[in-house]
Amino acid sequence: MGHVRSNDEGWRVMGRRTAWWRTRAQGGRTPVAGAVRRVGVVAAVLCATAALTGQPASAAGSPGAYGYDKGDRAVNGASDTAHAVRLDPGGTYRSSLPKGAALYYGLDLDATSDVYVSVTAVPPAGTTVAATDGIKVSMRNAAGTGCTYRSATFGAGQSPHPVAAWAVREAGKALCKGAGKYYVLVERVDASGSSPDTWGLELTAVSEPALTRAGTTSVPQDWNSASPEAVTGEARRRAGGSGFAGAVAVGQGVWEDDVEPGGTLFYKVPVDWGQQLSVTAELGATSGGSGYATGALDLSLYNPVRGSVDEAGLGYQGSAESAALDPLPPVEYRNRYSVVDHESGMRFAGSYYLVVHLAAQLADSFGQGPFPVTLRVRVDGSAHAGPGYAASSEPRNIFEVTTQDRAAAVTGTGGGGDTAMKVLAVAGIGGGSVLLATLGVWTATARRRASTAAP
Repeated sequence: MGHVRSNDEGWRVMGRRTAWWRTRAQGGRTPVAGAVRRVGVVAAVLCATAALTGQPASAAGSPGAYGYDKGDRAVNGASDTAHAVRLDPGGTYRSSLPKGAALYYGLDLDATSDVYVSVTAVPPAGTTVAATDGIKVSMRNAAGTGCTYRSATFGAGQSPHPVAAWAVREAGKALCKGAGKYYVLVERVDASGSSPDTWGLELTAVSEPALTRAGTTSVPQDWNSASPEAVTGEARRRAGGSGFAGAVAVGQGVWEDDVEPGGTLFYKVPVDWGQQLSVTAELGATSGGSGYATGALDLSLYNPVRGSVDEAGLGYQGSAESAALDPLPPVEYRNRYSVVDHESGMRFAGSYYLVVHLAAQLADSFGQGPFPVTLRVRVDGSAHAGPGYAASSEPRNIFEVTTQDRAAAVTGTGGGGDTAMKVLAVAGIGGGSVLLATLGVWTATARRRASTAAP
């Protein structure tokens, strides 16, 4: 409102100046009047720009809205398979999940592709959840037989935040062979004392084509499973995104941001075929408050299709604490045949997501913060060529690390909605500056012309 009042005052001053110029000018319509009209147009555009950019966007590390993909298509889940809306590989969707609901979404699949559907549950900030609350996601064939089952919960912190689980149709598995109709079932799990609020859902569907040659389907090879040494060096500031679509890229190094209790940060790390990722998260010390917070920080790793790979958490009593992901194997196609989740999840190259959540309950003992969170990211090993796909994935290039991905890890650019907001902010500030400069030039020109035309 302060900016609005300032603009109103500016208009009143400009109005008095316009009247003075007109009384001094000779004749009827003068160049001054045209300049004044142009100034009015510029000022109107400037006011519109200020209106667009004047509302501060909430920081990614603050409790607030999840950053959905701007391209999400709104769909409703169905209570039975007969009315299930079809999800297409390569698509992203937005839906909702009421308390106690079990919703179906449909797929028409070929006989050779592996297909992954990730479901991100987004409870409202401030809602009450239990440690065991969350979602169950399963892939089912047309006969209703389950292919895969996975779940995601909010954990010991009992703090509402985005969590994701994935359903998989692996074409080579006996229960899910053949082309035809398949269904994803999303079930909500609630404790008796949890809030009845409806949760948001974001769904993504990804297809992975078959390989051009056999020989890469052997069991995983031995790899160095010793805990790698954490990356050292001075931390660099890099603000996280507010959702998967707006995850901010980081590479090997030490990265830092501030997070308020209840806030969640999203990052992505390009990891190529043959490379090995390791991550440690640190929660900095605070001088205020006392006590102990269970599940104060949660670090989750998701693969390029938003499938859960591993997670680590830590308690907090005011001093600096750290938590590391389990040692992860180098990214290889054959990892999918492992029976260990944090190994089988490292099955393809691409952008791996790091999601850091600071429990809302931390504020009860240590205040509102914000608290410094540091990520130590290591990417070891030399990249090599992929296994050789027979066709393109949907979406394209999702199982690749491109030159742009590597550049983004250096510069810290993100994707989706968060990038759009950054562009809008820069455009608003830059455009406002240009308009102000133009306004000044036109005003000075109008004054010189008025002085020349005066008696």
